[in-house]
Amino acid sequence: MATKLPLVYLPDPRLREVSTPFETVDDAVRRLADDMFETMEKAEGLGLAGVQVGVLKRIVVLDLPNGTELPPPDDREPNKIVMINPKIVTRGDKMRQHEEGCLSMPELRIEIERPATVTVEFLDRDGKPQRLEASGLLATAVQHEVDHLDGKLIIDFLSKLRRDMVIRRFKKLGKAGELGD
Repeated sequence: MATKLPLVYLPDPRLREVSTPFETVDDAVRRLADDMFETMEKAEGLGLAGVQVGVLKRIVVLDLPNGTELPPPDDREPNKIVMINPKIVTRGDKMRQHEEGCLSMPELRIEIERPATVTVEFLDRDGKPQRLEASGLLATAVQHEVDHLDGKLIIDFLSKLRRDMVIRRFKKLGKAGELGD
């Protein structure tokens, strides 16, 4: 059984670093994806980027709620997607608001407006190129996780004053030992 990976929490500076692409997709990358799924499930998240477990590589795992429409291919586990080296290639013009949370900032929820649709290209867990047309919650989750790979966080959608307040709060929680498992 895969082991659970430790989560990285704000204000850890790694969350601001840009992740680098994988050169190849091999068994080690697939094990990382499996470990990330287990970590995400234990933390009750919908998505997780490599940087959130201290791996500064371009990998995202998503496990969306039942009832979320996922486009083909249908050969994967229901609602589970592994994206290696994801790149958003188009963003729709219509916007969608959604309250987002983040496993690296527990209990923080922020209403964010993002494009309602995106097209993302990536390698799947077998290293095969994929193109995904995403809408609704899936589009929001893809954008959220790709932001992580680019060093961007949901607090960047806040005013500087509110963002600084959130960072101070998480610094205090970290010093008090209240973050982590």
